[in-house]
Amino acid sequence: MNKRLYDKRMIVTGAGGGIGRASAIKFAAEGAQVAAFDMNAETLGVTVQQILAGGGNVRSYMVDLCDASAVEAHVEQVYHDFGRIDGVFNIAGGSGRKFGDGPVHECTVGGWLDTLQLNLTTAFLVCKFALKKMVEQRSGVIINLSSVLGLQGNAEFSTHAYAASKGAIISLSRAMAVYYAPYNIRVNVIAPGLIDTPMSQRAQQNEQIMAMIPRLQPLTGMLGKPEDVAGAAAFLASDEAQFITGIVLPIDGGWTAQ
Repeated sequence: MNKRLYDKRMIVTGAGGGIGRASAIKFAAEGAQVAAFDMNAETLGVTVQQILAGGGNVRSYMVDLCDASAVEAHVEQVYHDFGRIDGVFNIAGGSGRKFGDGPVHECTVGGWLDTLQLNLTTAFLVCKFALKKMVEQRSGVIINLSSVLGLQGNAEFSTHAYAASKGAIISLSRAMAVYYAPYNIRVNVIAPGLIDTPMSQRAQQNEQIMAMIPRLQPLTGMLGKPEDVAGAAAFLASDEAQFITGIVLPIDGGWTAQ
């Protein structure tokens, strides 16, 4: 295999499952030394074991990404452990339905605030402390995970705080891309469609939504795979993408092309 990420030190958040696990495994297979962040010790342990079984290099870090002090401390620990931070893939986040997210007139204030913290503030905090190291190094790559729902509305997916958080990820990333370009730091966004992950289980159990998939994602008529996103992220993290910054790359089977 072409080791596109050979000897790069990469933080992957949400590495305990879904897109995060697939990306941590992919990065390690491409030669990266992976710092795997997650809150769930059990699922994070599975990711680590899979990487080690494949001969990859990984260290795990249990961290609450909503806690600024904890994020700062763990980013510092990664820097101490690995000697530098070459890249970050911010994946951690999720649906805000359990908090009270929904259409604006039904979304609770708590649901709004908690969903933005889960999806936006966590990414901000990891970026904030990683960028301090990258600015000193004058090099680095940040990839932030958004969603097709951050690009366009859909009445069947009426979680408006989630959509707002994912739209804000795009705006934040593009602003960062311009500001940090003189430091040789690239910032890009991946916006997945409906991917076969634990987060999408609710949609997968909804017959009405599943009946829409051939129309929403006409390329395959199916859910995407976490590996589809991981492969794109590995490219954006590599030197092959050295002239790419500020883009939003949909991995969506044609959803946003319509």
